[in-house]
Amino acid sequence: MLLALDTATRLAGIALYSGDHGLLAEYSWHSANRHTAELMPRVAQMLTQAGVASTDLRAVAVALGPGSFTGLRVALAAAKGLALAENLALLGVPTLDAVAYPHSRQPLPVIAVVQAGRGRVCWAPYEHGQAGWVASAPYALATIPALAAAISRPTLIAGEMAPADREQLAVLAGGRAVLLPPALSMRRPGCLAEIGWGRFAAGERDDPASLSPIYLHEPS
Repeated sequence: MLLALDTATRLAGIALYSGDHGLLAEYSWHSANRHTAELMPRVAQMLTQAGVASTDLRAVAVALGPGSFTGLRVALAAAKGLALAENLALLGVPTLDAVAYPHSRQPLPVIAVVQAGRGRVCWAPYEHGQAGWVASAPYALATIPALAAAISRPTLIAGEMAPADREQLAVLAGGRAVLLPPALSMRRPGCLAEIGWGRFAAGERDDPASLSPIYLHEPS
């Protein structure tokens, strides 16, 4: 059994994943920067509702970022604490990988985004290559006009964006930006869990002492 934790942005999420049954439970919510107070009580509630004890867990996956500086630390600290206390495999997953994951089988190129505040997004393009479905360029931080300028052909835009940013991107990029409805574009903790389970099943794990968040710029 694997527990997934994501507090990379104000859109937080948790999920439970079983090798026998797949995704057992997932829960997403918008947090008013109260991740520290909200995360573990909601994990406890989800475990109880699913009939899962903490001793049933074998691994914990955590969103590494890009994301907010404080938010990323909350889930990562919780994941490391659980891994050390319960002897769980720790598996870090880049946030944009989880955003892009459910769109890997559609024909358009994909750009995954997460909100970065002040009219900016963190983003990366994804495509199939020798290493599988992976980011084909380094993660970047950009304004909406800069992101629009980087889109040269019809491209699916996946991920969390403010309504005003979605409208601006649609105007600036025109038909090159294919914007899904928010419910189909949101970052799902179940995807984070499934990626984490794949790594766990392959015998991978990360070192709690060295696993660190992915930041794209220094905090002011």
